[in-house]
Amino acid sequence: GNLRVMGRALEEIGMAEAARGRLADLVVRAETFGLHLASLDIRQHSNVHGSTVAELFRTAGVASDYLMLDETERNALLTNELCNPRPLVGEQGALSEMTERTLEVFRVVRCALDRDPKAVGTVIISMTHSVSHVLEVLVLLKEVGLWRRLPDGTVDSLIDVAPLFETVDDLKRSEPLLSAMLSHEVYAKHVARRGHMQEIMLGYSDSNKDGGYLISNAQLHDAQGDLAEVANRHRVSLRLFHGRGGSVGRGGGRANRAILAAPASSRNGRIRFTEQGEVITFRYALPAIAHRHLEQIVSAVLLATATAGDPQEDRVEDLALLRRLADLSMAAYRRLIDDPEFWDWYLGISAIPHIARLPIASRPVSRKSGDMDFDGLRAIPWVFAWTQMRYNAPGWFGLGASLKAAIEEGRLEQLRDMYQGWTVFRMIVNNAQQEMARARLVIAERYAKRHGGSGGMHDHIAREFESAREAVLAITTQENLLDNNPTIRDSIHDRNPRTDVLNLLQLELLKRYEAAASEDERGAIGGPLQLSINGIAAAMQSTG
Repeated sequence: GNLRVMGRALEEIGMAEAARGRLADLVVRAETFGLHLASLDIRQHSNVHGSTVAELFRTAGVASDYLMLDETERNALLTNELCNPRPLVGEQGALSEMTERTLEVFRVVRCALDRDPKAVGTVIISMTHSVSHVLEVLVLLKEVGLWRRLPDGTVDSLIDVAPLFETVDDLKRSEPLLSAMLSHEVYAKHVARRGHMQEIMLGYSDSNKDGGYLISNAQLHDAQGDLAEVANRHRVSLRLFHGRGGSVGRGGGRANRAILAAPASSRNGRIRFTEQGEVITFRYALPAIAHRHLEQIVSAVLLATATAGDPQEDRVEDLALLRRLADLSMAAYRRLIDDPEFWDWYLGISAIPHIARLPIASRPVSRKSGDMDFDGLRAIPWVFAWTQMRYNAPGWFGLGASLKAAIEEGRLEQLRDMYQGWTVFRMIVNNAQQEMARARLVIAERYAKRHGGSGGMHDHIAREFESAREAVLAITTQENLLDNNPTIRDSIHDRNPRTDVLNLLQLELLKRYEAAASEDERGAIGGPLQLSINGIAAAMQSTG
């Protein structure tokens, strides 16, 4: 309103041209975005919510050990508490630091929403495995005044709640879990109060780290279609939030292609996805590039929504083959990472300890304190270390074993037809061949030689790479990787000699760091070593 008053004032004093210029642009921006910063989401691990609820129940005398209850008992207890108007402990309960910190986050959210209902959008629950994980959040929201059950049985809720499905098992279970959520007597009323809209976040990083490249992509494709069908049955509007990383191993790649590859049933015109790390620079640093990227996304969403009923998407036999390929791929991937020698080999040859010291991440490298293990290591440093060594394994490993088995069964023509005519399979193959083209096993082998006892690990990876390369070339009928994209192929070829030198420098610095006789000597080498990590990341255009 004030901006429009300024515009009229300018017109009245004869400066109409100024009113139609930058001021008019500012009015459009204010109408579009409001006079505030972007809405925030709140995200926390389900274990934290569970521990907080357990302490509240114990303090209030509701349950002495909530975490020892089974799912049925938890749901019954949570449902009863949601129907009970009284708070568990109120503002002045004697609670642990972690519980107070968790509740304080929700109190801050309440204050922000009191000022502006759009300030905070959603509470996202990492590692959502069960209905109780969603009900726990409603109990915490109720405790701070963000959620309440009204006398007539309806509810008042000021914020959305979104489960995050991010492991292979969680993606497989996502359909029955969403159905159970939307069938729950109290949660269904919460969704109704929130405009009959349910957001679901899909995790690309942890599903890849958990099961490998192919099963992550296949399960995410399945989950999108299955979740959309569940939402349609319950007459709920679904919004999928894609937690895609920058690298192919974390769901990266061309966003518009990913949108067009989504199952037909999930194309409803609603979409959210993350943009992270160097991807923000690549896609938004230059206004012309940012404009083109946004145009591509909007175009893809419009086109995908317009073709939501396309009968060609119903590829039953191809979907069955993709699922079997995914299982074979995961088996090959787990054989690698579950090998008793793998973890020591990976830690011994990579720059993971030095990556952990880089001030570039919003969270610690590992979810666990103390010694680092595979389960505790986060997906970004996991992919980052593979990229630094030039293996790029999270973006292709497992593809060779699965595709080779299908080709040996006589499925090559079917695979070629899938590549030519099925958007999702074409995207999977093309993203993988880009990561394979960026790999440089002659350099990776030099890293592998840093570890004396597990030389066979590199040979295992190299054999899988060759199987994947041969299969991809057979399916795409190309002579070389990335013949379908000569611009990127030639760019990789031109950059390799310069990137190779950076890797050789890093290898020498790692050797000197490990041989250093004192902390002072290590400190002197540590700076250049971290610069080498930055240099390789810039050359590869990827951290993870």
